[in-house]
Amino acid sequence: MTGFDAAEELTPFRDDSGYGAILFDRNRVRQASPEWFVPSFWQQRARPVESGGRGGAWFVDAPFGPALLRRYLRGGLAARVSRDRYWWHDAASTRSFAEFRLTRAMAEKGVPVPRPIAACYRRDGMFYRAAILLERLDDVRSLADRAAVAGDGAPWEEAGRLIARAHRAGLDHADLNAHNLLFTTTGRGWIIDLDRGRIRIPATGWRERNLARLKRSLLKLRGSRPVEDVERDFGRLRAAYDRAWERGY
Repeated sequence: MTGFDAAEELTPFRDDSGYGAILFDRNRVRQASPEWFVPSFWQQRARPVESGGRGGAWFVDAPFGPALLRRYLRGGLAARVSRDRYWWHDAASTRSFAEFRLTRAMAEKGVPVPRPIAACYRRDGMFYRAAILLERLDDVRSLADRAAVAGDGAPWEEAGRLIARAHRAGLDHADLNAHNLLFTTTGRGWIIDLDRGRIRIPATGWRERNLARLKRSLLKLRGSRPVEDVERDFGRLRAAYDRAWERGY
């Protein structure tokens, strides 16, 4: 759970397509509009994100600054039933509102995450669709990309320290894979895509599950690299993680 945030603003809306609400950071925007969450509204100012994820994301050049627009899409077997609809429970439980609040909470704890700008849901009977706008990170590449290009020159130690910092803040990341760790060429890192994550008391079990998920993704994305090389590089990441954790980083 996350606490009350005085910078949050909530705006309900109703239009020809239905009704819903927008949660936004009033330090970033004075008012938010449901059209912001429709890629076609931005016309040439929006371009699809080409790497990572399931699609459904666009880089947007907006008046409030460079942003990432991401729609919530299902994967796996669930996508055969509906690609973008989720069961409605309440506003706070929508994927977009939950990620908005979790990301803000992590930023306040000093975890390097892209700042959330606004989140939206739109009701459709017993279902809803959702999207979120986040601060865009420029001149970064994922750990997956860096590993494919640089191999043992990728920022393994930096990744370990970044994850330890997030775990110390209580972030249980629901999908800690190599696409969700971004780095500049100088090694500055961010952790992204906090969808379905939650804040928990730091404990061994969930931290190990996060790290195991990351290792599986690195092995899956290794391309022509030998398994032994991936094991060695992940060992560097894990050693840096353990050192940072022991220092209370």
